Amino acid sequence: MIFVGNSRANGQNLARHLMSPENEHVTVQEISGFAGDDLSSAFKEAEATARGTRCQKYLFSLSLNPPASQKVGTETFLQTISQAEERLGLQGQPRAIVFHEKGDRRHCHVVWSRIDSEEMKAIPLAFTKRKLMELSKEIYLEHGWEMPEGFIQPSLRDPKNLTLAEWQQAKRVGQDARELKAIFQACWKQSDDQRSFARALQEHGLALAKGDRRGFVATDLNGEVYAIARFCGVKSKDVRERLGHSETLPSVSQAKDDLAKSVLPGVEKLRQAEVRKLAKVKEHQKNLLRKLTEKHRGERKSLLERQEARSSAELKVRQDRFNKGLRGLFDRITGAYSRTKKQNELEAYSAIKRDQKERDELVHRHLAEKRDYLSRQRANLQKAQRTGQQLKSDLDRLRNEKQRDRTMRDGPKR
Repeated sequence: MIFVGNSRANGQNLARHLMSPENEHVTVQEISGFAGDDLSSAFKEAEATARGTRCQKYLFSLSLNPPASQKVGTETFLQTISQAEERLGLQGQPRAIVFHEKGDRRHCHVVWSRIDSEEMKAIPLAFTKRKLMELSKEIYLEHGWEMPEGFIQPSLRDPKNLTLAEWQQAKRVGQDARELKAIFQACWKQSDDQRSFARALQEHGLALAKGDRRGFVATDLNGEVYAIARFCGVKSKDVRERLGHSETLPSVSQAKDDLAKSVLPGVEKLRQAEVRKLAKVKEHQKNLLRKLTEKHRGERKSLLERQEARSSAELKVRQDRFNKGLRGLFDRITGAYSRTKKQNELEAYSAIKRDQKERDELVHRHLAEKRDYLSRQRANLQKAQRTGQQLKSDLDRLRNEKQRDRTMRDGPKR
């Protein structure tokens, strides 16, 4: 599990965050050691106790995030919380445990009061990050989960590392040389002078220009320079005879600038269309996920109602085992009452464990359904996102190159 923990104040803000409806499911698992029975009153109590000390950050908040692909039961979360509690020195402190579910992920929050009410002082918390990191590694190894790369090689957590999207954007997009030659040769065959040849090249995103060393060249939006004679497969003499003089043509930088200007409006229009399309895809998927969440809430409510009805019936059965009147008195004398009481306690404990197991199984089934749903919807979303990112990258590159070319041509401002 990945742990994120910190000492903090503002208990009411934290209570609102933990109960936020932004999460699709919020389950308050436990509130213990506080007089109040809800998060707001519990954290108010912690704040009131802290006023008798000099401690300002009177709460310690910890989130537990298991791998999304793993089925982690409530019991495992509770065991991990006990281990973290021991490592941090917070045993016996008042605490609240809340489960959140959003999308196909389930995670847990636990909040302790740092104030020792008997000593009226704050429990010191030193090296919490290191302690939690060590516990996290132990849990990954214990459960056989794949260890995050950042645990093995800390440099991989460096925020300066490029993301996949940034790396793909940084890679140069080139064209196949054979395809390029075919384009140049087709343009050459269908033209008979400089103007018609330049127009034919422009239809393929190429611009005719005056080269520094060669008379006639072409350039593309990437700034690549192509020798007309070599790519058209003709002699330099034939190029001069058909195209005439190159003095009237723009330079390579000017031609690339003009090319960028001509395509910028069209690319921007395409990008805006993709942005609208992506928004529609996201809204559609959000509505589908909302319906699935409502369905899951109904199933959980039904399970809870069935469990409560069964618990009431089982409680009545256990209560009916006790005799009343003289028989009840005789049972106390003979020890039958104690044996019945012990049997009832064991059955009640087993019933609690059984109900929790049923709730965990339902939660895991719901998470699996969401993962299946999200995996089916992810392809459409990624396709729309990929297209939008590529168009944005193209726009940024075109604008940057246009600005750079203008600066190089005009020189630095004085």
